[in-house]
Amino acid sequence: MISLWQKFYKTFASVRTGIILIILVGVLSAIGTFILQRPTSELEQIQRAYSPNTLMWLDRLGLTDVFHAWWFALLLTLVSLSIIFASLERWPNAWRFYARPYRRPEPHFRAVLPHHTEIPIRDGKQGIEAAERAFRHLGFRAERVVDNDDVSLFAERNRISVMAVYIVHASLLLIFCGGILDAMYGYRGYLSLTPGETNNQIEVRQIDQQVKKTIPFSVRCDATGQENYPDGTPKKWWSKLAVIENGQEVKRKEIVVNDPLVHRGIRLYQAGYGSSGKLDHVELLATVKGNTESSRISLALDQPIQLDAETSVKLVRFVPDAYVQDNEIFTRSTSPENPAFQLAVLDKAGSEVKMWLMPRVENLAQDDKSAYAFRATDMKMKPFTGLEVSFQPGQWAVWAGVLLMAAGLAIAFYVVHMRFWAVAVNNGDKGTVLWIGGAFNKNRERFEERYKALVEATRREIEKTQANATPTQPESRTTTTAGV
Repeated sequence: MISLWQKFYKTFASVRTGIILIILVGVLSAIGTFILQRPTSELEQIQRAYSPNTLMWLDRLGLTDVFHAWWFALLLTLVSLSIIFASLERWPNAWRFYARPYRRPEPHFRAVLPHHTEIPIRDGKQGIEAAERAFRHLGFRAERVVDNDDVSLFAERNRISVMAVYIVHASLLLIFCGGILDAMYGYRGYLSLTPGETNNQIEVRQIDQQVKKTIPFSVRCDATGQENYPDGTPKKWWSKLAVIENGQEVKRKEIVVNDPLVHRGIRLYQAGYGSSGKLDHVELLATVKGNTESSRISLALDQPIQLDAETSVKLVRFVPDAYVQDNEIFTRSTSPENPAFQLAVLDKAGSEVKMWLMPRVENLAQDDKSAYAFRATDMKMKPFTGLEVSFQPGQWAVWAGVLLMAAGLAIAFYVVHMRFWAVAVNNGDKGTVLWIGGAFNKNRERFEERYKALVEATRREIEKTQANATPTQPESRTTTTAGV
């Protein structure tokens, strides 16, 4: 078991394994953008795009819902494990380098460091003090390192650059964890409401059917509408929504496209608008038979209107697109192409007379038993608002990962870790010299600019010190520079 674990650990700690897995994630994500995905694509659109046999295999392989497929979540899990193992494998050395930087330049270190300069000095203490002033002048906070009465200087900038790779790793883990959460627990559905309607059942599209899903609160539509440009084209859709919990209204918002209502992590987006096929009201002219005077009334379904002291009328049935078959009225569609209205006229005694009004059918006879004749003049259909309901519990992790990755990449590419040392050494025939060295992890040009500025500032400070000590005896100096 220990051997198997070590093999598993070494395999997933390998950079090659991590790269292969990340490439697979990228390829499958690209496939998920090219193939129409459920449930964001309409079923009819998918069926038009692919043949039945092709669609069957795409569904079996999970390629029509890549980002919620079990194998995609498993792949993200494996990538996350690879990132964790690779980070753990290299963390001790990285932390040692970060927590205990190399402060004192020993002889073996000075011999191999590419960027170093030697400046002759008369006195080691004065040379260190001059270098310290130069460090301070350039904004470096120099640290004195003492070892057996030997003093050296150490300064660095942007040590955090060493940890940039781990910041990027952490951001990838957040993004992948968010994707796993969305794949396991997230969903996306559709809810259609008319003004005044309340519902908590959404339709979630699956492979070949619509499945009802209950969300943890109800949504009420108070109003919805469309604003148009002067030429009549739609400008925006809007809906006034209210969230109902335990019979109480807890939140209210007017939403438009790209400005959703968010409650308990569930987002309700404005996704559609149109005529619902449900009648809002019909305008009628009611005329007493044998009388020329008419009264205008407005009827909604099952809401009686009093015509006089003894007579009332109500609308009992509405058929939007009517046709007659076997003396029965049926509907072809929900579009109001040939509307029909069934009225019930009631008198004080309780007797009821039913009749049909079909405005687009000429000379339609009305029941002679009714004391009133009716004519439809106008009608208004109830609009509907189409809401996309989305629950993505991992989105906060994804966005946090994106922001963290931006910070990590900025540090990795633009923040340079620079280290500088200065120490007085006895260099044989040359006598005492001030050895100045520097190292960097990226951006050679920027480092060399700072390094040369430090060397020149140190040289000027040494010249000032020696000039003040013996102003009439200037001394020529030689400088040994390697790698500059």
